[in-house]
Amino acid sequence: MIDIITLVKECPEATITVKAKDLIEANSQLVEEVRKMFESEKQDKADSSLRTRNEVMKELNISSPTLWRWERAGYLVPVSFGGLKRYRVSDIETIKEGKR
Repeated sequence: MIDIITLVKECPEATITVKAKDLIEANSQLVEEVRKMFESEKQDKADSSLRTRNEVMKELNISSPTLWRWERAGYLVPVSFGGLKRYRVSDIETIKEGKR
């Protein structure tokens, strides 16, 4: 037995008769695929988000002098724009995972 989504992908011009329960199942599968896609995009955006100095110090449980030393050493490099420093969430997560 072939599912509706596979059939539509393989034969997009086909005319088919579908039972209501099969249509509901296909819809559920489609909704699940879209949900996974959005969650993946949401995670990608979260990885590229930026944090303030205070947020970084709180999240990593470090002091201002430690953050300053890490910046100077290149351990945690801030992104500067308009005189403000921000830190990438992906860099913070790397430090928390002990990969840096």
